Amino acid sequence: MIIREATVKDIPQIQMVRHSVKENILSDPALVTDKDCEEFIMKRGKGWVCEIDGSITGFSIVDLKEKNIWALFVHPDHEGKGIGKMLHDVMMNWYFTKTTDNVWLGTEPNTKAAKFYKKNGWKEIGVHGKAEIKFEMSFEEWNTLNDNNPREQEKQSLRRDSLRNLN
Repeated sequence: MIIREATVKDIPQIQMVRHSVKENILSDPALVTDKDCEEFIMKRGKGWVCEIDGSITGFSIVDLKEKNIWALFVHPDHEGKGIGKMLHDVMMNWYFTKTTDNVWLGTEPNTKAAKFYKKNGWKEIGVHGKAEIKFEMSFEEWNTLNDNNPREQEKQSLRRDSLRNLN
């Protein structure tokens, strides 16, 4: 299992993962184009993928311009393996090296995603769009979550070492 920065070449597999999910399904898959993905990972922010045996099994993308998590998805066949957490953490760590501004996201209520974000310290702050929960994370909250958790510090250190070995 490798966590690495996303590239334009990854977009077809990113789209496959996005369209495979069972929750937070796009009402119209054509709404998120390959060009959109390219803009978000190359210009507006950055993206990461989890790769297992040459296949992308999950991805995350953060948007610096709007200060939000644009996407975090794991293929249903690979849920429960810690992929979402690893993608989340590398993305959040990168985001907070670029800014101390709060970051937000929207997700459907009563989903695995909503539970995931609550478990990982995100604060529910209202509604986004018509029916999504809006969550927010501050720089201070993120640092507190990571500074006070020795287990998390060890995991972060291992992840950093793993990412260094990729370069």
